[in-house]
Amino acid sequence: MLKTTIIGATGYTGAELALMVHKHPELTLSGLYVSANSVDAGKSISQLHRKLAGLVDVAVEPLVDVEKVAKECDVAFFATAHEVSHDLAQSFLVQGCQVFDLSGAFRVKQEGFYPKYYGFEHKYDVLLDNSAYGLAEWNAEQVKQSQLVAVPGCYPTASQLAVKPLLESGLIDTAQWPVINATSGVSGAGRKATLNNSFCEVSLKPYGVFSHRHQPEIATHLGCDVIFTPHLGNFKRGILATITMKLAKGATEQQVKDAFESAYQGKPAVRLLTDELPSIQNVENTPFCDIGWKVQGEHIIVVSAIDNLLKGASSQAMQCLNIHFGFPELTALV
Repeated sequence: MLKTTIIGATGYTGAELALMVHKHPELTLSGLYVSANSVDAGKSISQLHRKLAGLVDVAVEPLVDVEKVAKECDVAFFATAHEVSHDLAQSFLVQGCQVFDLSGAFRVKQEGFYPKYYGFEHKYDVLLDNSAYGLAEWNAEQVKQSQLVAVPGCYPTASQLAVKPLLESGLIDTAQWPVINATSGVSGAGRKATLNNSFCEVSLKPYGVFSHRHQPEIATHLGCDVIFTPHLGNFKRGILATITMKLAKGATEQQVKDAFESAYQGKPAVRLLTDELPSIQNVENTPFCDIGWKVQGEHIIVVSAIDNLLKGASSQAMQCLNIHFGFPELTALV
């Protein structure tokens, strides 16, 4: 049994991970931690997230002695702020711990990226160079081999899974940048209460126009410039991405279908829809990404839907764990 610790355990994704570890036949929960000054320290995780009552009735501890915690686990999930993951990773890796980081601290290997988009200087270039980008369906070999897996963001996951098969097959005219319009539920903003995610204040609206940090993450890992516009929706969880692209000259609808089927054959967390377009209600509370598309003339519209807290975060992290250790991909997820 792999001793598994969750840092940042009391947020939405941390709670989902705690439940997955409880369900996983090869894992045992070795600790739940939050920052030393967190108001959640000392409380039971099931007190904070009632759906865990009777399942994971474990106290959340303050993270004080990092080295001690790192020595006592085989696997660590970081569901923390970006700067926190950046500062913690080295301490866990030197103890031989396998790390799955759900923050953005190790996702993008690009000069000047972190000061510009995350507001801090990255001090661990070697870790950044050696991390695997955990887009599970596309980077399984790197995930198997790396001690540090950077789990993609929710918007990048929904976007890349929809676009990558067509780019890899040469079916997209990239002179016209793919246009990604994606809408997320308010849980994407985290559990901390703010005016912007108050129920009475939330309305459907765009944000981060031309400035959102997930745009360069998507573009970097696709190898293609994109226009990305995120929207906040007045619902709890899920992401729906609608992506408009120009097909390469001569590309056919059958080639599109073949590209998607070839890319995701044997990939259990992706479901291809051939007779309808995806909706959030069919993926919320599941680890799946549903993808559908329509072709008209020289353009294609691809739609993908995920649960932002699961396939966009915690279940993809667990999927990467399963890939890394050789377990069936959807263990503890369905």
